[in-house]
Amino acid sequence: MPAVLPPRSKTIPKEKASSFFSGLRAREYRELRNAALTIRDVEWNNLGTRIACALTDKIVRVWNPEKPEIRYSTELRGHTAAVEKISWDPTHPDRLASAGGDGYIRFWDVRSAKCLNSIQSGGDCITMEYSPDGSHLVIGSKDDVVSVIDTKQLQVLKTHREETQTNQIIWTHSGEYVLQTTGNGQVRFRHWPTWEQVYTMDAHASACFCLALDPRGTILAVGGSDALISLWDTKEWLCVNTLTRMENPVRKVGFSFDGAYICGSSDESNNIEIAHVETAEYVATIPTLSPVSSIAWHPNKYYLAYSGEASGLKIVGAGV
Repeated sequence: MPAVLPPRSKTIPKEKASSFFSGLRAREYRELRNAALTIRDVEWNNLGTRIACALTDKIVRVWNPEKPEIRYSTELRGHTAAVEKISWDPTHPDRLASAGGDGYIRFWDVRSAKCLNSIQSGGDCITMEYSPDGSHLVIGSKDDVVSVIDTKQLQVLKTHREETQTNQIIWTHSGEYVLQTTGNGQVRFRHWPTWEQVYTMDAHASACFCLALDPRGTILAVGGSDALISLWDTKEWLCVNTLTRMENPVRKVGFSFDGAYICGSSDESNNIEIAHVETAEYVATIPTLSPVSSIAWHPNKYYLAYSGEASGLKIVGAGV
């Protein structure tokens, strides 16, 4: 039986967004063991009741967002090298996958803090995401090899070496296509399960690093090395707006739960920018003490989690 999703927050009108986001406080979730510890990735589960962090000290840390004390968190141990990426099973709030520098993908149940299964990925993972139905996991490595894992049979179904640099990979909401950002400024569309390349979109004049679909699947956001975020209408595949406030390569983009707002961050700048999607007007800047390596919106609230600061995870809005 699918999980019952909690009610979503009401959409904040654009004219109130600046004061709303600027008034949010950040709550800290401190890692006390190692001052040199780095968080490589942060992700919410489908209910927003847990948030996981991929850590360089071989651990996945899972926090309860309502309890910032570390004694309420869960440690998932098993990797023998830094954890690079994490992805929650979209059909189950307690199960997630992690990719480590040890070349393994591990599957966890947070309730028992045990590794359920593991499989060799064949390379250093830089991108990973579950399919919408949780049946497959797509991963991409530093050497541009893309693999698709059957999560039920625990088998690698497809392995393909891309001819160009491949960065982030995501599924469409239907699970019918996989979208890939590339080093030549294109977004590549592949059909699943045939892996046929059905469309290529010239998105930026230089490398595309990240992308995200809004919750309705009507807008695709693409961030690039040119410090731009382009917004594309997915019906006509036309660029409807470009966000230009970023000053460094855009490494992560994300939509709020209602699709009304978008944020972008760079691992070279000390701020997170939030813009209104429909008008492309910037409504808030969240200053940070260090460059932001990963950001993630809550699935049904205006909470925004980010990593990069020495103190550990921070969640803007959770401190209200």
